[in-house]
Amino acid sequence: MNGEPNPMMLFAGRTLMALLFLLAAIRKIMYYSGTVGYFAHLGLPAAQILLPLVIVIEIGGSAMLITGWNAKYAALLLAAFTVLATLAGHQFWNADAANYGNQFNHFWKNVSIIGGLLYVAAFGPGPLGFGGRKATG
Repeated sequence: MNGEPNPMMLFAGRTLMALLFLLAAIRKIMYYSGTVGYFAHLGLPAAQILLPLVIVIEIGGSAMLITGWNAKYAALLLAAFTVLATLAGHQFWNADAANYGNQFNHFWKNVSIIGGLLYVAAFGPGPLGFGGRKATG
């Protein structure tokens, strides 16, 4: 080890984070009307308009993370998106006793995902991505 991060691990980390958002988008598309209903249940405004925007953010951000193209911006966008989604959907402090643990776990899982995305935003995609650092000398 020369102190440089392993390029394959950086790629794998970006890809694994991206898969979470990509699979969520696919699920939203597959269960579109149910997702609109869920968004409305959460009290989100204009769920019919919001859902396509969410899907575009999840698919676009995933593609950008996986390829490394503008990965820093994608990571910041997905981190901000995850903050909003977490605050809207995982309010463990308002959950009843039966749902408290589930919401608590999802809230803190999302906080960890935000941390990983901030790491990508800070350090970039690494050398195995469009716009990544080039290996030096």
